[in-house]
Amino acid sequence: MVKLIGALFVLFAGTMIGFQQAAKFAERPRQLRQLVHMLQRLITEISYGYTPLPEALKRAGGTGKGPIAAMFAEAAKGLLSGSEQSFEQHWKTAIDEYWGHTCMRSNEQAVLYRLGTSLGISDANDQIKNLQLAIDQIKLEEQAAREEQGKYEAMWKSLGVLTAVLIIILMM
Repeated sequence: MVKLIGALFVLFAGTMIGFQQAAKFAERPRQLRQLVHMLQRLITEISYGYTPLPEALKRAGGTGKGPIAAMFAEAAKGLLSGSEQSFEQHWKTAIDEYWGHTCMRSNEQAVLYRLGTSLGISDANDQIKNLQLAIDQIKLEEQAAREEQGKYEAMWKSLGVLTAVLIIILMM
């Protein structure tokens, strides 16, 4: 009886680990789409609303939820605080603070770091061009993430269950 209960716990744990890893592959494309949406919102705020960058970041961050929205809000808060740091420094700090809570990878982080070097120091047209370039690069990463999701999501689900079954067999 104890072995059966132990086997059920192992099966449950292995299955949950597999599903948790699979969820990361499903979450990454969703977060990339959210990031693209927020960057597009930033373009709209800059080009049509002529909104100052701190307010535009705050509004763009207000359109989403989770760590990406918090990253935008943190960068806006840093700019509005009146500190002597540049936008690039506030942007990098916000990215570094919230990046660990995302499912995104270093490629996307590098795109955002590069974006931070050009925003806030040029005119609206240059900022829009840089934002559009970042959006195009992130869309390519999103496409790759969807392909990875198709490849690895089901694999991780199966791998979790099968590994748990193997452990149960070895325990018996």
